[in-house]
Amino acid sequence: MLTVAPPDLEEARSNATFEALMWSMARPGEQRELAEPGLAPIIEAFLDLECTAYADDAELAGLIARTGAERAEAPADADHVFLAQLDGLAELEALNCGSALYPDDGATLVVAAAIGQGQRLRLSGPGIEGKREISLGLPAAFWALRQKRCAYPQGFELFVVDGRAVIGIPRSTQVEIL
Repeated sequence: MLTVAPPDLEEARSNATFEALMWSMARPGEQRELAEPGLAPIIEAFLDLECTAYADDAELAGLIARTGAERAEAPADADHVFLAQLDGLAELEALNCGSALYPDDGATLVVAAAIGQGQRLRLSGPGIEGKREISLGLPAAFWALRQKRCAYPQGFELFVVDGRAVIGIPRSTQVEIL
């Protein structure tokens, strides 16, 4: 009989983080709880040797290096973009949104921002029964940029992280600014 070793603490934490992220994408705008606060556990759960990643923070860049993922010099060159703070939108103008043939090549953007305060939004689309209203601490200009850049099926996946709370917004979700 084959015996499978139980996961160690680090593996269990990474699995719990990954599960929270997947559920947040399956139910856009619905808040989930991460195993640990911040962007670091997401880096550990998402990245491996086959990924390219960009981070705007030296500490996060160090975590990326430890995963073995290739570090991108600009967000446009990355599969995964981690922003500890959204300072401006210029660097997101060239964020990879995939192509008509390969829309899944679009980047995943993970940004730290307030959940429950800030810009009021109405979400609709797959995974949302009717419509869902939320508030996120991202400026209206960010949502305008997303709308301009994301012609479904192309676009980028978005995770907003506030401590241990995370909200996912896939490229298929329509976002209306209220």
